[in-house]
Amino acid sequence: MRDPHEPNLRPARPSDLEALVALLGDLFSLEADFTPDPERQRRGLMLLLDGSEDRRVFVADAGGRAVGMATVQVLVSTAEGGPVGLVEDVVVAPEHRGRGLGRRLLAALEAWALERGLTRLQLLADRDNAPAFAFYEKAGWEGTRLVCWRKRG
Repeated sequence: MRDPHEPNLRPARPSDLEALVALLGDLFSLEADFTPDPERQRRGLMLLLDGSEDRRVFVADAGGRAVGMATVQVLVSTAEGGPVGLVEDVVVAPEHRGRGLGRRLLAALEAWALERGLTRLQLLADRDNAPAFAFYEKAGWEGTRLVCWRKRG
């Protein structure tokens, strides 16, 4: 039986927007490659919340407020010969960390991906964020030899 004080996991709603922007501010303040920009985060979240079946935002809801989130988007992989998922924005509010919410959010994304026949999930993590590496490894994720590159337009 679930503890009634434990946050529920659910798909995000447009009414979660400002709480999600705040969570992304927490996340991007930890990552060297990104700077919190609430307007950009709002725009990106609105695209993720547009109702498309090719993306999902899950939230951990505590008393009607999103205190954790994780996103996934479908891509096509030629290596896999089919659809895969790109996981981003895995973050839990500092006061709710250490209670298993991150693992539960990842499990929700994994179940969503399995239902859609995705053959792989992948994510990026800041190379200096040792706690994130430990978290993902404990959750069954494996590091790869790939390195992320980017070019801004």
